[in-house]
Amino acid sequence: MLRHTWLVMIAGILALVGIGAAAFYLESRPTTLRVAVGPPNSEDVRVIQTLAQYFARERASIRLRLIVKDNSAESGPALDADQADVAVVRRDRGMPQDGRVVAILRKNVVVLVAPPPPPAPTPPPAAKTKAKPEKKAAAKVAKSGKKAKGKAAKKDSEAKDEDEEKEEKDEKEAAGPKKLEKIEELAGKRIAVIGRSEANLNVLQIILKQYEIPLDKVQIIQLGTTDVGPAIRESKIDAVMTVGPLSSRITADAVAAAGRDREPPSFLAIDAAEAIVQRFPVFESTEIPAGAFGGAPQRPPEAVETIGVTHYILARRTLDDATVGELTRLILGGRQTLAGEMPAIGKIEAPDTDKDAAVAVHPGAAAYVDGEQKTFFERYNDWIYYGLMLLSFFGSIAAWLMNYSKVGDRVEKSQSLDRLVGLMREARNVPTLEELDRIQAETDDILHSTIQDVVNNKLDQAGLQAFWLALEQTRGAIAVRRTTLTTTGESASLVPSAE
Repeated sequence: MLRHTWLVMIAGILALVGIGAAAFYLESRPTTLRVAVGPPNSEDVRVIQTLAQYFARERASIRLRLIVKDNSAESGPALDADQADVAVVRRDRGMPQDGRVVAILRKNVVVLVAPPPPPAPTPPPAAKTKAKPEKKAAAKVAKSGKKAKGKAAKKDSEAKDEDEEKEEKDEKEAAGPKKLEKIEELAGKRIAVIGRSEANLNVLQIILKQYEIPLDKVQIIQLGTTDVGPAIRESKIDAVMTVGPLSSRITADAVAAAGRDREPPSFLAIDAAEAIVQRFPVFESTEIPAGAFGGAPQRPPEAVETIGVTHYILARRTLDDATVGELTRLILGGRQTLAGEMPAIGKIEAPDTDKDAAVAVHPGAAAYVDGEQKTFFERYNDWIYYGLMLLSFFGSIAAWLMNYSKVGDRVEKSQSLDRLVGLMREARNVPTLEELDRIQAETDDILHSTIQDVVNNKLDQAGLQAFWLALEQTRGAIAVRRTTLTTTGESASLVPSAE
């Protein structure tokens, strides 16, 4: 019984070790996550490609497989449709309902600049006006009398006013167009939006609507990153808008191109940023720090209020917490290593884990950021506990079944012992040697059967001792009776009863 109990315990321990080894194997085996990102050849795609290569190079437990979308607006729906496990989504472009934040990829800032107006052309020399002969004027006045004299004075006054207006107009034209300083002055102007994304057009339209500038009063032009400089030099646009990180080369090049003859551009502040955020919570109120784009004098000369929008790395809400926690660890841990290879990765930030955060964070990412990520044994502690309980329960049942299966053996061994005792009593009173030989043969058969049980581990120590005791007694009785029958040479009768 004790040996069987130990066997059950050993089997349980081996089962637990097997479960732990299987769980560890599943944990250590690389998990491939599908990442929806777009548009093709964008900075977002290059960031995810760099991270995927880094994970593979480091033999990480997470691997990334890119699913490139035509534009960023398609990434969020791919997450909701279970076509992707992770997605890069711009907050104002269709946030998925099933998405939870893993990390902040970058924060885009709206930069509105107006290049200085081109220098006015040199005006032609003023034409010499012929002076009226004083004699003719005097003669005319003399002839017309007092009435004519009054009319002439009035005409001289009107002519003088017209001359002053003309001079003022000529001065304005000579000075050239006025430099833009405020968003309200964009009415009737040509505004260039860098990039072909529809999202940036929506941002500009929201800003113009806030300042009550009708869209039909402005001309909006979308330009590629290489077309900004020529458009400014040829005076085809009056203002430029970019949406991107302050560290973005595209934004920096646009600001540099907006300068003219060493004169810096004007930065148009969005003073109504807070109001826009209240109406459209997908945006954030922020500012462009003084000197963010360098230069001497610095550009901008002072902090400029504006709005921004965030790009997130999102994961499906149902994705395993441990997997998302490991993904977060790999992304945030690889920033410093990959910053030299791609500066944009160095700008990745940890998500806000507060309960009142604007966008909900994934529990796995929050656990890693807050230092509450569970270890392997903590994650599987409950499984191990319940496994022990189940093994104990089934072990008890197995032991009972094993003991129950031995009942027949115990009955058989009891019958063998009883038969030996019966043979011992019978041997003491057998009348002939033939009967005694039969008893001896039956005793030998019982001995042979018991030896087989010992070899097959069917007989425990206590049963074996009882058997040997009964066997010795039976052998002794046979030996004594054989001596008696051999000595007398005749058949002995049965011992009379005590009647």
